[in-house]
Amino acid sequence: MARLNKLLPAVRNSGPEDRNQSRVLDAALLAFLDFGIKRTSMVEVARRCGLSLATLYRRFASKSDLIEAVALRQSREFIHGVDEVLARQVDRDAGAEDQIVELFVAFINGLRENQLIHRLLATEPELVLPFLTTRGAPIIELGRDYLTEFIRRLQSEGKLPEYDPEPLAEMIARTAVSMALTPQTVIPVGDDELARAFARDHVVVSFRVPAKPQNESVPAGRAGE
Repeated sequence: MARLNKLLPAVRNSGPEDRNQSRVLDAALLAFLDFGIKRTSMVEVARRCGLSLATLYRRFASKSDLIEAVALRQSREFIHGVDEVLARQVDRDAGAEDQIVELFVAFINGLRENQLIHRLLATEPELVLPFLTTRGAPIIELGRDYLTEFIRRLQSEGKLPEYDPEPLAEMIARTAVSMALTPQTVIPVGDDELARAFARDHVVVSFRVPAKPQNESVPAGRAGE
């Protein structure tokens, strides 16, 4: 299958061009949350953002273009949120296990807190489901490439062994999409500490984290007892 190239950098580098575009995207998102996508008109978005309809159409030639821009912004904000979590782990030189755990929690929280996805799945599934299933290749690619980048960084730092990260990254990306589609789960997604414990028990092993030397597992003050 042909690869979709450089979607992750495109998402990271995208952003509103100016203050008016930010106003339009803010207004469109709120309208989608209030009315759904089908019932939201360009007239309503123009009214909410305080621009004329003609000005709105100069920026977005169609409602489809506006929907795509909102989706791109949502993706960028999701990636940015996970990037910030990992940056804090990098700053403290956290080990692979801690970084994997925090990545898992950040992914779970990003999915759980996305109001637009939940709104559309509940009220307009026919619009969003194709982009998470039969037409979901870009979403899978985005998650796979993000996780591949994450694993390769840890490998370059000597915190993970060498292996091809893409199959594992794709499996995890597909699992994340499944959780977005069916949020009812026994995985403890509503409690960060329980989610961290779950990740340590069931997720970390998939990344082949090297076992800690035995002396590292001895609590401080217990050596020699």
